[in-house]
This record gives sequence, structure tokens and C-alpha cells, in this order.
Amino acid sequence: MTNIDSVVLERAIVHKVGNPTRGEALKLSANPLTLNDEIVRGLLTRYFLGPFNENEQFHFTHISDLGMNEVYHYVSEMFDNPKNFTLQSIQLAQFLYSKSTHAKVKEGELYVVQFSNVPFGTEYIEAIGIFKSETKETFLKVFPHGESWEVIAEDGIDINKLDKGCLVFKKNREEGYVVCVADNTNKQNDAHYWVNEFLQVTRSANSYHYTDAALGMCKLFISNELAEKFDVNKSDQIDMLNRSMEYFKTKDEFKLNEFAEEVLHHPEVIDSFTQYKQTYEVARQVTIEDEFDIHLSAVKKQERVFKSVLKLDKNFHVYIHGRKDLIEKGYDEMTGKHFYKLYFDQES
Repeated sequence: MTNIDSVVLERAIVHKVGNPTRGEALKLSANPLTLNDEIVRGLLTRYFLGPFNENEQFHFTHISDLGMNEVYHYVSEMFDNPKNFTLQSIQLAQFLYSKSTHAKVKEGELYVVQFSNVPFGTEYIEAIGIFKSETKETFLKVFPHGESWEVIAEDGIDINKLDKGCLVFKKNREEGYVVCVADNTNKQNDAHYWVNEFLQVTRSANSYHYTDAALGMCKLFISNELAEKFDVNKSDQIDMLNRSMEYFKTKDEFKLNEFAEEVLHHPEVIDSFTQYKQTYEVARQVTIEDEFDIHLSAVKKQERVFKSVLKLDKNFHVYIHGRKDLIEKGYDEMTGKHFYKLYFDQES
């Protein structure tokens, strides 16, 4: 998150949550932290809130009744009755402990935090944060010893790397609140317990979600599917990636048919893209509308991973930004090697 200077950390409590299948304990705190040092409060606020992208929004769900979502229930109690903060944080820790049975779930500290004056659009509202630190780093501590200095190693938390987090804004309660989620460990297929088992949240269907998902789908289609089904070289793929990004950067609204005609051109490629979209939505469990407003923050995020680099062995990297007609690929029978011709007016 940005613009967090206004945020006030009202109270925080820490519980130790282990993995019950390894015999690790659940150690509960009886009282919130004593945070009299303003520097520590500021460091904790940045540690907790810094990793979140407020545009990537989720909401709590439940298969039968939203009120039966445990985290939703405990957070609601905190908003309604701040005096029960410690009790509800214990309930959260106990519930997380019951969900921490996967072999790769690590023991760690669970922080439950109440914030006020958190920026949300044009407002400043309350929020409850739930964070877990699992990864320990080794730090060197230098201290005076008589007339000399000594160095020791200590294990601690890197305040620049939040492992897991959830920030619940006091907004849209009936729809499951507005929730932001961070999960920077276990990103593969091993322990998605934080999002699916513990929080039970799903992405909110908004313009940011649609834009982000559509660009991700386009990148995978062009990088993988297109090369498998059609006779295209790497420079053709890069050119199509560039045209895709240019479409999203210059249009206010995405229209599937318009995108297909302006970027994909060929009917057989368009048909393949349409089929791929259906497969992608099922595999990723997302829905991408045929028309939606384009969100520029999602475009900027995806632009960082849209690579326009043509790598030729280990000798050359060619950055292609446009004008596919100025690139020509060929094969030299004398050397038995492929080549590219690049046409330009001047070098700089």
C-alpha cells in the first residue's frame, strides 16, 4: 500500500502458531503488545501494510452462509466490540492452528492488528490486519565490550518481507468486506491453506481483476499456445505481445471482438484464442468478461512481465518495441545458422 503515513496502529497481539501434525504447540498471548516506541509502531505499520496492492481485492465467502466463515465472524466481532479484541484474536489463532496440518506449513508468529485512519479511495476507515511471519533471517549484532567490540548472530524477522497477510477494510460488510491478501510463501501447489482453508476468500470481480486476468491470459496464449499451433517465430510473438499491451494502454474499454480484429488479425488465430479463453477460465477458476473498463494500475503491473526481448543464443539480446516490418529472419546455408536483418535510419 501507499500513502500509509496517516495510518494509526491502535493495538496488536502476537500468538505462536505451530503445525499440529509435527507436534508443534499453539502458544497464546494473554495481552496485546506494549507499543510505547513510535519508531517501532512505524516500522510495524510499514512491515504489515507495505506489501499489499489495494487494487487486488477479495471478499470472504462460504459455501452455505457467509456468517459461518470463521475469519469473517471473528473480524466482525472486533469491529463491533473492540474490547473483545484479545478474545477474538485467540479464536483466530485457534482456527489457524486447526488449518495448519499440511506438511509444508511452517511454525510462525500470528499478528492480529487493529488499524484506524487507513486510506481507502477518498476515505479513511478502520481495518483489521491478520499477518503471519514464518521465515527467520540471521542478523549480525555489533555491540561494545569493554574497550573493544563484539559481534554475535541472532535470528529475527526481516521487516521488508511479509510472509502472509490479510487486511480487512471495514467496508461492504454484507458482501464479505473488502479484503486484500498477501501470500509470499508456498506459492506452488503445496500449502494454499492461508487463502483457501483459513481465510476462505475469493477475488472480487472488478475492472482491475478483469484487466489483470485478461492480460495474463493474452501473455500465456501468445507465448505458449500460439507457438504450438501456428508457424510463428519469436519476433512474431514479441510483435503480438507489443500490440496486445498497446491495445490495453491506449483503450479505455476492452472489447473482445475489437481486440481480436486489431491484435490477432487472422480468423484461425482468433478461433484458437476464443477456445483458449474458455480453457483458461476453467483452469484458473476466473471469469473474464467480453467487455470491461480497462484498469491502468493492472496494465502497469502486467507491463513489467511482458518481455519484448529476442534472445539469440548467449551472444545477443534484441529489444523489439514495434515496426515488425523492419525485421527480417533468414537462414544462411554456408554457415548453417539463422540470422535476423534489422533495418534502421540511425544508431544512437
